Amino acid sequence: MISALSGFAVIGVIVLVGWVAGRWGRLPAETQAVGGRLAFLILTPCLIFSGAAASDPAALFTQPLIVSTAAALLCFGLHALTTRGREPGTRIVGALAAGYTNATYIGVPVATYVLRDTALVVPIVLLQLLIITPVALTVLQFVTTGHASWRTSLTAPFRVPLTVAVALGVLVAVTGIKLPAVLADPVTALGQAAVPVVLLVFGMSLSGRRVLEPGPDRRPIIAAVVIKVAIMPALAFLLALALRLTPAQTYAVTIMAALPTAQNIFLYAQSFGTALILARDAIFLSTLACVPALLTITLLHALT
Repeated sequence: MISALSGFAVIGVIVLVGWVAGRWGRLPAETQAVGGRLAFLILTPCLIFSGAAASDPAALFTQPLIVSTAAALLCFGLHALTTRGREPGTRIVGALAAGYTNATYIGVPVATYVLRDTALVVPIVLLQLLIITPVALTVLQFVTTGHASWRTSLTAPFRVPLTVAVALGVLVAVTGIKLPAVLADPVTALGQAAVPVVLLVFGMSLSGRRVLEPGPDRRPIIAAVVIKVAIMPALAFLLALALRLTPAQTYAVTIMAALPTAQNIFLYAQSFGTALILARDAIFLSTLACVPALLTITLLHALT
C-alpha cells in the first residue's frame, strides 16, 4: 500500500507543479496546447508502444479485458437512461463520458506509479481506440448529419498516433521481433518523458476553470461523474469477483475502471458540435473526483 500511496503522491506533486506554473508561471498562452500536442503526437505513443511491445500477447485478450468491456457497456447504458428526451448527440456524448476511460493521460501515470505495469492499460486502449471509437464516431456522424461514412469512421482510429503505436507494439509482441538498440533506445527515452509532461499539462489545465453552470446539462454531467468514478469501479469489482479473477487482477481492473473520463470525448463532441459543455465538465470533474476514488480502492485493497 505504501508504494501505491507514494505513486499517488508523485502524481499529485507533478500535477500541482503544473497548476502553479499555469497560474503564476507567466508561460506563453500556447504552452498548454503545445505540451499536450507534443505528448499526444510523440511522447505517449512511444510509451504505449514500449509497453505493448514488452507485454504478453496472451494477456491482451483475457478475463480482465472482458470485465473492463462489460463495465464500460453497462455504464454507457446507465447514463443513457438519465438523458431520455435529449437530442441523440447529447445522449451519445453523455454515455461516452460515463464509460470511456482516460487510459492514456491518467491511466498511464497510474499504471506506472501505482500498479507498476504500464502494459495494463494496453488492452483498454485497444478496446477504446479500435472498437468503441469507430462505432461512436459513426453513430455521432449519423445523428448529427443524417449520413455516415463507414470508411471514414473505421479508418479514423488509424489516423491517431496512439492507435498506430498500440498496433505496432502488439505486432512486435506477437511476432517476437527484437528492435535494434538504435531504434528501441530513443523510443524508450521519449516514452519516459510522456508521464511527467502529461501531468504537467493537466495541472496547467486546472487553473481558471468554471464548471456546473446552470443549464440542462448539469444533471447529465453529475450523473456521468458519479457513474464514471463510483459505479463503474463497483461494477468492475463485482464482475471480477464473478469471474474469479486473482486479487491483483481485481485490484487492477477496479483501479482502471475508476479512472476519469477521457479527453477524447471532448474532441469527439467538438468535432460534431454537440454536448461540448457536458463533455468538458464531465472530464474535469471526474478527473478531480477520481483521486479520492482511487485512494479508497487502494486502501480497501490493502485491508483485504
